[in-house]
Amino acid sequence: MEEALDEYIEAHCSPEDPVLYRLYRATNTQLTRPRMASGHMQGLLLRMLVGMVRPRRILEVGTYSGYSALAMASAMPPDGELFTFEINDEQEDFTRPWIDAAPEADRIHFVIGDALTVVPTLGLRFDFVFLDGDKRHYVDYYEMARRHLTPGGYIVADNTLWDGHVVDPAYDADPQTLGIRRFNDRVAADREVECVILPLRDGLTLIHHLT
Repeated sequence: MEEALDEYIEAHCSPEDPVLYRLYRATNTQLTRPRMASGHMQGLLLRMLVGMVRPRRILEVGTYSGYSALAMASAMPPDGELFTFEINDEQEDFTRPWIDAAPEADRIHFVIGDALTVVPTLGLRFDFVFLDGDKRHYVDYYEMARRHLTPGGYIVADNTLWDGHVVDPAYDADPQTLGIRRFNDRVAADREVECVILPLRDGLTLIHHLT
């Protein structure tokens, strides 16, 4: 039933962009962990959120194959720019050609490096942040993003239900699960934001900075 419902939902959503379709296919055939890519529905949601928020500057932590970066970039306003960080330098050979071929390539800054150390040196603020990096450091990413978020800005965090492991005692010693739990607790306790977890794919948390 769940698989049939997923197929029904996808069939009744807007069609996938042809370039993103090809990128997703290439991700699945050429990379070892294709599930890390955002995919059609999540990419469509990110694109719509960016279209609604109209951020002047976007930060992404965790580029992977570039699917989410291209989805968000396609909805940026004409003066918008996106900074996307990938800590795994072995990913660059696959991802950079896809980003360089995008119509928004001149406004996408693809950085190989640790966002936690590089972003504070840029002297920039961001209107929209997408977190999809190392789950063990989600709280660190969140604190960094909060420091560089414009008032009223938005943070979106991926994988916040982590295959249900966040409520499974069998994963009480798993570092990535613990990282996600700490992040979820931190956000829920933050009185300067409002948040909601969407049960889309692996969990997607939307966070709005109120001040």
